[in-house]
Amino acid sequence: MRTPKVLMIGLALAALAGCGGAVADQSAPSWVGSATATSPTASASPTASDSPAASASPTASASTTASTTASPSASPSASPSDSPAATPRRHQPTVDPRRADAAQDKPTGKPRPASAVRGPADSLMRTGDAGVALTFDDGPDPVQTPRMLDLLRRQQVKATFCLVGRNAAAHPDLVRRIAAEGHTLCNHTWRHSLTLGKRKPAAIEADLRRTNDAIRAAVPGAEIRYVRAPGGNFTGAFVAAGASLGMKSIYWQVDPRDWEHSGGESGAAHRAKVVRAVKKHVHEGAIVLSHDYGQPETIAAYEQLLPWLKDRYTLVALP
Repeated sequence: MRTPKVLMIGLALAALAGCGGAVADQSAPSWVGSATATSPTASASPTASDSPAASASPTASASTTASTTASPSASPSASPSDSPAATPRRHQPTVDPRRADAAQDKPTGKPRPASAVRGPADSLMRTGDAGVALTFDDGPDPVQTPRMLDLLRRQQVKATFCLVGRNAAAHPDLVRRIAAEGHTLCNHTWRHSLTLGKRKPAAIEADLRRTNDAIRAAVPGAEIRYVRAPGGNFTGAFVAAGASLGMKSIYWQVDPRDWEHSGGESGAAHRAKVVRAVKKHVHEGAIVLSHDYGQPETIAAYEQLLPWLKDRYTLVALP
């Protein structure tokens, strides 16, 4: 009779261990990408936690389905860093942009005009006309951003660059070049915090203002008309903070997931994946998400994509 009891105790302990693993692997919190999110209630100082020397890293944890974007100078396994050029990790929002507009149309079931389609928290998903907007996030990168700029210049294409504030502060020469070559500047927050939208409105605004200040330190009087939440994690408070600084919040409709590298995937395979995804999903009026920071294969992919896109669409920088 003693053996069954021991066996039962062992099974119970094993079950408990399994629950712990499940908890550790929970997906992104439900607020991410929610169009109905309320103002954040977490209390935090905008000057303490967001300082360049703060303990929080721009490589804040993403969902378990996302992978780490490789730094040009470090392997993906390198420990997170708070240096100005630290690589942000990516995160896929829980709201599917292809379903966001349908959800808002649910009461009537009527299609919405292309210019009216909105993303999470009423962020913009389309350009509003036939033009296709290419957007590049997380830079400037001292290695990859110049390569992307060279390519865009050769192809005579204008794009939109969503800049991380402390990367802009570290590489003001690249910010100046982006502006001088006619590309649109977009605020991508100071340190790419995936949870910034959950903070108090004053803290969100302070973060966005600090990023604008870094951009304008390089380009005095620069017009910064757009803001993008890291990972697309827009909340009502985030969008309102951007609007208070004169910026529209931009989401996207095409995401080739150039930041996601599967284990054992070759550079050629990754490049082909990006090219295939953009060609499959792009359409008139689409905003396309890509990354110039730490993504050499993205630049290689656009060497193929730009001629193809130019033959079929009008490529525009967001106005």
